[in-house]
Amino acid sequence: MITKRQIMGGLAGLGFAGATQAQSLSDRLSGDLSPVHDPCIIKDKDVYHLFSTSQLREGGLIFWRTSPDLVTWTLKGHVLREFPKWVTDAVPGTRGAWAPDIAFFNGKFHLYYSASTFGSNRSVIGLLTSPTLDTSDPAFGWKDEGVVVESDVHNRYNAIDSNYLIDAQGKHWIAFGSFWSGIQLFEADPKTGKPKNRVKKPKNIASRPMPGAVEAPFIIRRGEWYYLFASYDFCCKGVNSSYYTVVGRSAAVEGPYVDDKGVKLLDGGGRMVLQADERWKGPGHCAVFEDAGVHYIVYHSYDGQAGGRPTLRIQALNWTVDGWPTV
Repeated sequence: MITKRQIMGGLAGLGFAGATQAQSLSDRLSGDLSPVHDPCIIKDKDVYHLFSTSQLREGGLIFWRTSPDLVTWTLKGHVLREFPKWVTDAVPGTRGAWAPDIAFFNGKFHLYYSASTFGSNRSVIGLLTSPTLDTSDPAFGWKDEGVVVESDVHNRYNAIDSNYLIDAQGKHWIAFGSFWSGIQLFEADPKTGKPKNRVKKPKNIASRPMPGAVEAPFIIRRGEWYYLFASYDFCCKGVNSSYYTVVGRSAAVEGPYVDDKGVKLLDGGGRMVLQADERWKGPGHCAVFEDAGVHYIVYHSYDGQAGGRPTLRIQALNWTVDGWPTV
């Protein structure tokens, strides 16, 4: 089982002996690549599973795609036909399941998703579990595990865009956040996959000056460092999207995360990882995973040659001699 959190496999404890170089997959991708917003990925046996944002008007909630090789993708369908009632009661008017995240622990796949409405922090992060991703297995079936984190006008954060991490000591963590006061972090209960203490305030690990355009955290471990990837500026505007992706690193999951210039992500810092080019606009909301010794960054970008369609992109992630990720 390889998940996007098992970043280095057997190499996790090693230092940085030198820069790495690997080729991108993006120009080779084929099949059902769009619409893809906010992708997450996991490998189960010999199949890669990719989940992404979708709206009820698109036939269901949480697109589910599969691939045998990371290159050719097939739309398998949707995870949910409709929201559990508790979601629509909590967030009236919500129409899409946003920003899924997938993790495997305690013998189950844990699929996190967000529900909100644009411009509001009346939001929830929900959880589904299944013992298998093989839909032909009689044991398959997504179980609603209820709310994980929620927010409203009384909170200084927004409960969307979750990412689940198990650290080097075996502790479990949930990172999340979009705009407002930025990226937050809860320690999680490994039995439930939910915050250990919901009453305790989460820890703020990244923020920017108003309008606070930072979201979509993703944390990995490589060597002695934890790397926090985040998306800055504005998505969801097609070719006019200004999204880009940055990274900072820390010796501890709880931070402080700093960029290569020593600026804290709490102070708006961040080393550039993904930025727009002539064709591909607004690259962001990434997941990072390792497969066969190569790191990949999986994200969406808007195709300027196809009317700005949100499209799946997968780039090999290389590493500098001093341990910074590049594409």
